[in-house]
Amino acid sequence: MTDGTRLGGRYAVRSGWQVATLAERRTESPSAVTLVLDVPGWPGHQPGQHLDVRLTAADGYTAERSYSLASASGPAAGGGRVEITVQRVADGEVSPYLVDSFPVGSAIEVRGPIGGWFVWDPVRDAGTPVLLLAGGSGLVPLMAMARARREAGDRTPFRLICSVRTAEDQLYPDELAALTARSDGFEARTIFTRAVSLTALRGPRRLTDSELASWGWPPDLEPRVYVCGPTGFVETVSRMLVAQGHDPARVRTERFGPAGG
Repeated sequence: MTDGTRLGGRYAVRSGWQVATLAERRTESPSAVTLVLDVPGWPGHQPGQHLDVRLTAADGYTAERSYSLASASGPAAGGGRVEITVQRVADGEVSPYLVDSFPVGSAIEVRGPIGGWFVWDPVRDAGTPVLLLAGGSGLVPLMAMARARREAGDRTPFRLICSVRTAEDQLYPDELAALTARSDGFEARTIFTRAVSLTALRGPRRLTDSELASWGWPPDLEPRVYVCGPTGFVETVSRMLVAQGHDPARVRTERFGPAGG
């Protein structure tokens, strides 16, 4: 892939796309980084939306991928800067380059924001309890919701359950701990499915029905529920929620699967 210097130059930027510049990189885990992109004229977004990125090789070959926005919103939350968190996909085509090789100062084409269903609005939706369920990097758009809540000074009750393979795979652990420590109605739990951390209170296993019932909100509170992660995780958790009595119309899902990374 090109370093991006030719984007918008030799290769014309097609309608709907614009050139962004990588302003900062932050390591989140051994396999994930947050990329802070400077996007001129960014119109703002709602937490839960995503954007498309496109890389162009020297021979003109292009590859496009969609990534959830990790930043709370914009422009109030950062002007023309937005954040995406990218997890390296084994044998992937795009994510290894973005995680391991994409240098600060380089350009990349972006298009967005995209999506309007899997979103939480701190004004419109304030007050109704929220349950966030994440599988792996499915945490990213849910973290945008948690950050939007914090930045709005909102006290809507939030409960987050994140399922990851090992402690090394965790995203934003310190920030989640800090959000919980604020004691303003935000609670976060992380479970491990393959290997536990030294401080884990349970052994490695998948989320159980009883844990979901205990750690989530009861259906009679009619919470807004957002589930994001690999297809298998999303389908399993969604079935559990409906079986527990949650209204399917209040359960919003977003899933991802193999797409070349």
